[in-house]
Amino acid sequence: MPAKVLIVDDLPANVRLLQAKLEAEYYEVLTAFSGEEALVKASQWQPDIILLDVMMPGLNGFEVCLKLKESIDTRHIPVILVTALDGRDDRLAGLKAGADDFLTKPIDDMILLARLKALVRLKQLIDEIRTRESHSRSTGLQSGFYANQELYQRSINAVGNVLILDDQDQHAKRLMIPLAEEHRCAYVTDPNEAMEIAKGRVDLIVLNLDADHFDSLRWLAHARSNSECRAKPILGVIVAGDSPRILKAFELGVNDIVLRPVDHLELKARARTQIRRKRFVDFLRNSLDRSLEMALTDALTGLNNRRYMDHHLNRLMMTAASGGAAVSLLVFDMDHFKNVNDTHGHDIGDEVLKEFSKRLCANIRAQDMPCRMGGEEFVVIMPETNTDMAMIIAERVRLKVAENAFIASNGRHLEITVSVGVTTSQGQGDGVESMLKRADRGLYEAKSSGRNRVIISMAA
Repeated sequence: MPAKVLIVDDLPANVRLLQAKLEAEYYEVLTAFSGEEALVKASQWQPDIILLDVMMPGLNGFEVCLKLKESIDTRHIPVILVTALDGRDDRLAGLKAGADDFLTKPIDDMILLARLKALVRLKQLIDEIRTRESHSRSTGLQSGFYANQELYQRSINAVGNVLILDDQDQHAKRLMIPLAEEHRCAYVTDPNEAMEIAKGRVDLIVLNLDADHFDSLRWLAHARSNSECRAKPILGVIVAGDSPRILKAFELGVNDIVLRPVDHLELKARARTQIRRKRFVDFLRNSLDRSLEMALTDALTGLNNRRYMDHHLNRLMMTAASGGAAVSLLVFDMDHFKNVNDTHGHDIGDEVLKEFSKRLCANIRAQDMPCRMGGEEFVVIMPETNTDMAMIIAERVRLKVAENAFIASNGRHLEITVSVGVTTSQGQGDGVESMLKRADRGLYEAKSSGRNRVIISMAA
């Protein structure tokens, strides 16, 4: 699918000219002739990029950009402001409004296309995360990454960590002074040292593209090929007028450019934009990861939940049924747990469940998968494990639960025991349901024969 571009300008001739240029480069183009129309079409059409004229009747470009960035539906769409204005204050106003870039008419076609490609790459990354989030939400795994607006705002407005790479100390210090007013900054002159630092907690790299003592473009290419640096935004600093080098920098993956002589306020504004954008992507990714983790984790004990158990047990059983390694299963049920809740209350009951979970995890192997089925019933999935080994581990857990009383927050010492059912996969023809039934049969036998014991169930 070609990238979609929304062109917004009140002059039809300007729109047609830009439209012809972009369609010749195989972009899909939609047009709007006012700020109000642009807001509607941006929300409905969800373009990859918006090219937005500043000087329009009604809502001007700055106002439209601000509204786009305030809306949950459109804040992720990169915006390039296009105008005949070339003043410093206008550039700063655009960046302050949330614009991702600011181009001056007459537009350099090559620079425009290079910036479009750079922003489309970012938009595709964001879209991928949003698609995963949307799918997870539709299947009930999470409630959406914008649920906590306060957390979102804190995330994107947090102080950033900025690394400056420049072969000249004085140049680096001049860049660091304005940036340090808002962010934590450090500079290095050694490109190898910079690469190692960039792999850590860095939110923005400011790179001197005019460096004399190392090849800055080669460093940029190396950073983009390194998995630990690939997603870090890079802001290039370069002398005005060096179009071939600017184009190459965009081609290699620089996110934005600041021209020399550097305007400190513009440098701060562009750095702020890059850091907020990175924090936005990080917020999406981390929110999705947290939500997926919560969807697969039992909230009380921190163990894996039933959804996790079903998925992994099914996968391991398919492997075992096709001739792979056997998988064993332990099913635990706490003895007389209802008495704990009835006598001491559900809060103490929850403490007992959490303490049992700790003892369970401390006495199984690293490759085993502990899960809470619900209530006082727990399961351990044991990959590549035969019945003898499963029995040894089940017995070890049983003993560690029974040998020391559980000390509740009310000071009471509670004697807790567990019954355990054990089974192992039977090869071809065996399935998850039949395996769980066997383990439950062993557990039932352990309960009916006096509790606090381990019973193996291998019958079909």
